Amino acid sequence: MDADAIVECGQHSYLSGVDRDWSGVIVSDPFVVPYRPVGSLFGQEELDAVARVLASGQTLSCGQERDAFEQEFASYTGAPHAISVTNCTVALELASYLAGVREGCEVIATTQTYQATVAHLLGRGITVRFADIDPKTLNVDPESVSRLVSARTNAIYLVHHGGLSADMDAVLDVAKDRGIRVIEDCAHSLGGTYHGRHPGTLGDIGCFSFQSYKNVSTLGEGGMVTLNDDELADVLRRVIAIEPDADFAGRPSRSIGGHVYPDRRLDWHAKNSFDQDCLALRHGGTNSTLAEPAAAVGRVQLGRIEEFLARRRRIAEWLDAQFRDVARLRLPTVAEGVSSAHHLYTCFVRPGPGRTRDEIATELLDRGIQVQLRYFPLHMLPEWRREGHEHGECPVAERVWFEELLQLPIYPQMQDWQVEYLASAVRDALE
Repeated sequence: MDADAIVECGQHSYLSGVDRDWSGVIVSDPFVVPYRPVGSLFGQEELDAVARVLASGQTLSCGQERDAFEQEFASYTGAPHAISVTNCTVALELASYLAGVREGCEVIATTQTYQATVAHLLGRGITVRFADIDPKTLNVDPESVSRLVSARTNAIYLVHHGGLSADMDAVLDVAKDRGIRVIEDCAHSLGGTYHGRHPGTLGDIGCFSFQSYKNVSTLGEGGMVTLNDDELADVLRRVIAIEPDADFAGRPSRSIGGHVYPDRRLDWHAKNSFDQDCLALRHGGTNSTLAEPAAAVGRVQLGRIEEFLARRRRIAEWLDAQFRDVARLRLPTVAEGVSSAHHLYTCFVRPGPGRTRDEIATELLDRGIQVQLRYFPLHMLPEWRREGHEHGECPVAERVWFEELLQLPIYPQMQDWQVEYLASAVRDALE
């Protein structure tokens, strides 16, 4: 894209590329370009959706909005099954259960991800081996994964960092024929593609987030699990409805203590108590149901996703054009056939003489640019150090995080002048 082009995007007259004098800009409290805690746009359609649900007199839980949202999400991603849950952290925990991750198991996880990806594995007698990253993308390095595989490995956890898909073909090559499940943390990647397919349909189980920061949100929290396995989908639907994953057998007598089930039209909450005995219990069930107002908003947001993605893409492309000739700045590598959801805007400070990454980040903060570094490598968090992990374990991720990584605000609400100011501030700090 020509950096000087005028592109219409929704209500935005897109970035002009004209040099501006920013000397009169006053850094407001706290930021000129903040990292907004809302990553999508909300308007009258979303308000109308909530009002419709509340006025309907229908259930606010386990209703038709949830069912429709799941069907529409499955259609959008191409997943055979899409099952909504309360958030992505719960989705990941349930995915681990479905993948058979139990005490005594060993799993491999990328170290460059948010703590929620594997936090539920702490303190459960599960060995987590952290894989290093590809410095060009921040995604897991398939060669590092391959080196960590053992006879005990039964799952690989990866994230499509910032919305850019991991090298799934290479990861799946490691997993295939070994019975290793691949769990995709798709919290960043809704709207991205990998050789024509959507994240969440590439591995065994996909976990999506609709938290407030994400490209699509269901009123602040929400999640979705995508699967291609009919049996696992049936198990998940039972478990999130507070039904046990268990084996049952018919009882010889349909009475309990001399009592028989009364009129079947009465709701005793007895379920199958009179008819069956439980022979084996694997999971007791939990309540992870996405509420109807949230699902209704999710449907509207999903219908607007191309609008949101277009704005993010335009901003990212314009910033790329502005930064491409900055000698000390490196941009991520996007493989052929891969498109990013642009959840994060990532760039890297090249090592060399001059200011350090920390000094550059500090100057940007002083200029009113809210810089965030996502994410601190998990193996160095104190709870994981307690599990025996330590600095030096993933040297590439450590070098990139401590010396190179910069992540800049990107969201569809950004005004053109904010994007231009951001680009100018970065160039000034690096030149």
